[in-house]
Amino acid sequence: MGEQLPPTSGKRKKTPKPESRLAMVRRARRINRELADAYPYAHPELDFENAFQLLIATVLSAQTTDLRVNQTTPALFAKYPTPEDLAAAEPEAVEEIIRPTGFFRAKTKSIMGLSAAIRDDFGGEVPGRLKDLVTLPGVGRKTAFVVLGNAFGVPGITVDTHFMRLARRWKWTDQEDPVKIEAEIATIFPKSEWTMLSHRVIFHGRRICHARRPACGACPITHLCPAYGEGETDPEKAKKLLKYEKGGQPGQRLKPPPDYPGKPAPALGAIG
Repeated sequence: MGEQLPPTSGKRKKTPKPESRLAMVRRARRINRELADAYPYAHPELDFENAFQLLIATVLSAQTTDLRVNQTTPALFAKYPTPEDLAAAEPEAVEEIIRPTGFFRAKTKSIMGLSAAIRDDFGGEVPGRLKDLVTLPGVGRKTAFVVLGNAFGVPGITVDTHFMRLARRWKWTDQEDPVKIEAEIATIFPKSEWTMLSHRVIFHGRRICHARRPACGACPITHLCPAYGEGETDPEKAKKLLKYEKGGQPGQRLKPPPDYPGKPAPALGAIG
């Protein structure tokens, strides 16, 4: 006879039930509330004084940091303060100013083109409607929602790389297309929360929940995160991964809002 196996108890391990839609929505809204407590000062991290400046800065922020844009735009706006001024500029002069932001030739074409369109089609004023903004050269839905939410007070969800990463980590969506992610997230949160939700999620992604080595051990919402453990869980090691004000470093804005707890960023060429 073969070896006799010990009797089993007859009990099987229970497979965890998948999270219901209702439970996910409740968890997502709680994450938003707790991020509001963690980042009561969350704000757009581009320096701007009006809708035109915010639009230009947002276009320039593609493939670079907000810090580099903030260090570059003071000279640009000092020389070309209005859409009419920028539309009539010499492209070579604009290229030289915005060179630090990268892809400066393509960006020059976009910002001069959108300035001309604002001058010619919208009476020199940045339009405050999504359907109008996305007709401007270099302006997609993400850029449009940044401008609408922060210059016009129109709610919008800004699906940048940070937002996409965290929305998927938190199991709010499994979509990869930004427009589809935007549509799904819009069904989870009330419209009044969309703009500030975007700021909070992006703040968290930049400071703690990084693409590489998230600082899980320093995260305030680990109890709500299904991806906990993907990053560094040791509190002391995680603390060393924190960025910007969470890590005791300057922020991205040269002129941050009054309630920002961190240090202003240094000007271009200054020693930080």
